Amino acid sequence: MIYPTPDEKLVDPQGRLTFLWDVELTRAEFEERLRDPDPAVRGYWLGKLLRQAKPDDVPTFVRVDDLAADWPHFERYLGQSRDMWAWLLSSGWRGE
Repeated sequence: MIYPTPDEKLVDPQGRLTFLWDVELTRAEFEERLRDPDPAVRGYWLGKLLRQAKPDDVPTFVRVDDLAADWPHFERYLGQSRDMWAWLLSSGWRGE
């Protein structure tokens, strides 16, 4: 069982996601980037999501099944969290 952050605590008063401390994006702008048709753009923002958000919050923004398909585009952005995400995704984690 996962425990995602409640929506009212996920964004600040300006509508920016609290885990994106280093960029000025609203939640809507961030979600738009996660759906970008360019896999390089999408990969960068997926990497940022997986690196900076709580793992329990990731399924709020992206389907776990879609992560496996985009893995080659974002794994280089994961830094020290790469091994954890590789293990979670290979272990059958569904984010539910």
